[in-house]
Amino acid sequence: MRWTGRARPRPRTAAVIAAALLGLVGGLTAPAVRAAEPGEGRLTELVNPFIGTQNEGNTFPGAAVPFGMVQLSPDTGHNTGYDYSQRHIRGFSLVHLSGVGCRLGGDLPVLPTTGDVTQTDYAKYAAEFGHDSEKASPGHYKVGLKSGIDAELTATARTGVQRYTFPATDKANVLLNAGQSLHKTVSTTIEILDDRTVRSSITGSGFCRATGPYTVHTLTRFDRPFTTSGTWQGDTVTEGSNRSAGPGRTGAYLRFDTTKDRTVEATTALSYVDARGAAANLRSEGGRSFDSVRDSARRAWEDRLDDVRVRGGADSQRRTFYSSLYRSFLAPNIGSDADGRYTGWDGKVHREKGFTYYQNWSLWDTYRTQAQLLALLAPRESRDMALSVLKIDEEGGWLPKWGYGTIETNIMTGDPVTPFLTNAYQQGLLDGHEEETYRALKKNADGVPPAGSPALGREGNKEYIADGFVPRLKGRPHAKPGDSDYDHGASATLEYALSDAMLAQMARDLGHEADAERYAARAQNYRRIFDPSTGFFRARDGSGAFTGAADPARTEGFHEGTSWQYQWLVPQDLPGMIDLIGGRQAANDRLDAFFAYDQLMKDPAKTAREVWVNGPYAYYNADKYNPQNEPDLIAPYTYLSTGTPWKTTDVVHAALTLFTDAPTGMTGNDDLGTMSAWHVLSSIGIFPVQPGFDTWGLSTPVFERVDITLDRRYHPLGALTVTAGPDVSDGRRYIRSVRGDGAAHDRTYLTTGELRGIRELAFTVGGKPSDWGTAPDAAPPVLK
Repeated sequence: MRWTGRARPRPRTAAVIAAALLGLVGGLTAPAVRAAEPGEGRLTELVNPFIGTQNEGNTFPGAAVPFGMVQLSPDTGHNTGYDYSQRHIRGFSLVHLSGVGCRLGGDLPVLPTTGDVTQTDYAKYAAEFGHDSEKASPGHYKVGLKSGIDAELTATARTGVQRYTFPATDKANVLLNAGQSLHKTVSTTIEILDDRTVRSSITGSGFCRATGPYTVHTLTRFDRPFTTSGTWQGDTVTEGSNRSAGPGRTGAYLRFDTTKDRTVEATTALSYVDARGAAANLRSEGGRSFDSVRDSARRAWEDRLDDVRVRGGADSQRRTFYSSLYRSFLAPNIGSDADGRYTGWDGKVHREKGFTYYQNWSLWDTYRTQAQLLALLAPRESRDMALSVLKIDEEGGWLPKWGYGTIETNIMTGDPVTPFLTNAYQQGLLDGHEEETYRALKKNADGVPPAGSPALGREGNKEYIADGFVPRLKGRPHAKPGDSDYDHGASATLEYALSDAMLAQMARDLGHEADAERYAARAQNYRRIFDPSTGFFRARDGSGAFTGAADPARTEGFHEGTSWQYQWLVPQDLPGMIDLIGGRQAANDRLDAFFAYDQLMKDPAKTAREVWVNGPYAYYNADKYNPQNEPDLIAPYTYLSTGTPWKTTDVVHAALTLFTDAPTGMTGNDDLGTMSAWHVLSSIGIFPVQPGFDTWGLSTPVFERVDITLDRRYHPLGALTVTAGPDVSDGRRYIRSVRGDGAAHDRTYLTTGELRGIRELAFTVGGKPSDWGTAPDAAPPVLK
């Protein structure tokens, strides 16, 4: 009997069906997760937090726990925090986001020094260091400064813990800089409360083009009294002062006598609510020694990483894989305090009920990969993340686009929140909240936020609904800070249409048939910007005329990309797109040109680095695949729909060579785990080819075996093993067959329901392409 799994259960009943499947297998137990192989050690030892800290990966090497509010890490002067090529540390600050492209965070940089305090600008008092004295692992960072001071960092969810080992001196200082950060600091207050405790309040703004302010509150407690202290305002340092307020540079210094006891420890608690929240977080998570906190952080990371055990592959592949898995769990971040309070997008204080509140939403990026990986590996947290996004709509009036902390930044374009939430729905994470979610998404899909709202939402919705496309309006003043859909009308149209397709599926599941038909019809709006004369998508102006250069490598109106790169962003209807450009053969020819396939087959790694787009910000003027950025992350999987699925494996495996275990080993900005999640999923061999729906495309895994432990609440079988056999390699990478628990599977994709119903997904591979997955009905489905 062939295993086809064609029935696609509704998300609300997927868990019930999976439970029934569990009952069929009776007393069978989930396969045991293998023990670490001899010499392998802890999985955290395979993680290199320095990957992506050079060449604008914009990652950070400092200390955090999974999804922690605090990311305590060194700042070297780079606009997003740390740059491996720089040699001076300005301070160890509390807030960083992995891979963002604009200034953000860096709040309260702390630096140990010796001698008199004469400088108040952290660019001037920065400490020199070298990489030979620097180490990092999940939850722990250590560096030896050229001043003779050793600095160590670790973290809990809401606190950062520092340990400084000074030379023997009676002038060992710890500088707390409240007035400087990575972003623009608007106003600050810092107060020395007693001989162990310092409090601060910092308001900042300026992420990319956003102007909305946010405020963080901190409370720092030292493990022993300081001997003297003072503050600074601007360039003036005042010994004995216990308060300083800005704008401008403000800070405090604490002095210790380390002639006998050379070590100073401090714990800093963070809150986005108020000083009381910081104090509550310190009481809840502080009070432990540095070593105890470091060990707890390491255990937390071991627990996360241990959910995915790989066997086979080179040592460098395993290190790179686990480093990407680590970065995939760094965000979104806890936003609520230990007492359950959080600041909503209405500026008011709320209290969570039955869930943990999360914040920091780089949705234009994460909806394509990281949201799906977290739904698979961290479904309980993913559920709370989705509920947190719904709270933004409830409290702030509209769903977010790119949210930092308590504010909307309006960075990036399109409608990324829809596939983010429909993905959560399709994965069965929103039981009991389906209609609430649908109402919020429908309001977002059919309206535009009013002028008084900070949100842009679907800014171009009026024209899109009336005419079927978002116009490219040159020179139009921006209505609000951030990015404008009217600047990127062509790509905004494609993103809206993708979101409409995903919302149509949810509407149909919930019985809203009229809405489903309307959204499904709008999902075809990608056709409205197709120019038959060029065979590519093009932007239209306000009159409906095509605008900009006809050359698809020089087109305008596409956000961080060209028409070549956006032409495959029609996952809801790839057969329709393929027909527009002339059928399967024409599509294969174009894909081959896009990926430089002939060159790739001769030298995959060289083609990936030298022929494809190379450079984290090389967005425009290109006709080749850009593995450094989000618009065509799904593009390699287009071959699954053209009858040549083996080419997906060829391209994916070439792209995987761009991920290495060196500081330069990241493709583009990591964007809160987006690129890392692409690497993890593509290495395992399952990829979300229809973001916002429950379709997983298949390609050859990198490793001979992957054992995945799953949450039984959402995956009742409790585990999934993906195998490719001990002979999988660059020379033997082509799928000859796929089996789910022994039953043949001939399609190039699986649904979430199917993944939940099997214990083993087994690939048989060979040295040449086969006819697996080449039948017309083997491709991912059209969403209607």
